[in-house]
Amino acid sequence: MRFHLIDRIETWESGKSLKASKFLALGEEYLADHFPKFPIMPGVLMLQACVEAASWLWRATTNYQHSVIVLREVKMVKYGTFMQPGRRMEVTVDLTKTEGDTATFKAKGLNDAGEQTVAAQFVLRGYGLADRGPAGVAAEAKLLAHWKSHWALLRGELLQASGGR
Repeated sequence: MRFHLIDRIETWESGKSLKASKFLALGEEYLADHFPKFPIMPGVLMLQACVEAASWLWRATTNYQHSVIVLREVKMVKYGTFMQPGRRMEVTVDLTKTEGDTATFKAKGLNDAGEQTVAAQFVLRGYGLADRGPAGVAAEAKLLAHWKSHWALLRGELLQASGGR
């Protein structure tokens, strides 16, 4: 994914839910093309923020069992109000079902005024790369290291470890 849409993981409960934040800045690349005179976050990226938050919940819940997580199915997507620059979107995801390498989630996004921006249900599928030979083992190790350090960054753990700098 070209864009990382989750800026902060506020809270999470393993196997249950995660709450994250997205702070929409006017300088975000895609806003220049998406209604330049009235910039708003595209609906597909609001949905992607929900998928990204759910992926973080699933990674943390399964202790990074899957190095690759992909969107498999989306149901009942509803869009609400526009997400404009200068606003914060709070994304909440709930894990509703797991079955093998798939997990089902309910998600919603609210702007900082409490107005719904997006709601959806979707299924994610997880894959490992290690069973694809030596190159897969190396790629999986790099991906897992990346995901773990990014998780620490999103949780503010790197700042805490460095004394808040």
